[in-house]
Amino acid sequence: MSSFERSIRVAAISALALALGLTLSACGRRGPLESPPGVVTTSQGLVELDPQGRPIAPPGEKKRLPIDWLLD
Repeated sequence: MSSFERSIRVAAISALALALGLTLSACGRRGPLESPPGVVTTSQGLVELDPQGRPIAPPGEKKRLPIDWLLD
């Protein structure tokens, strides 16, 4: 095996290892731990849950943006 073929092989293996490392480094989520299922309390009290047990966001205020005239 010539040195050129060896360097190509090393470069290919290095590229695959780098791609695998970058792929696995993106696993997981950043942030605080989630509370156990069924325990939903906030500073405002109890929160409504949907059929899958996820909290439903309360309705927010309608805010107008300066660009809204384009959509009206």
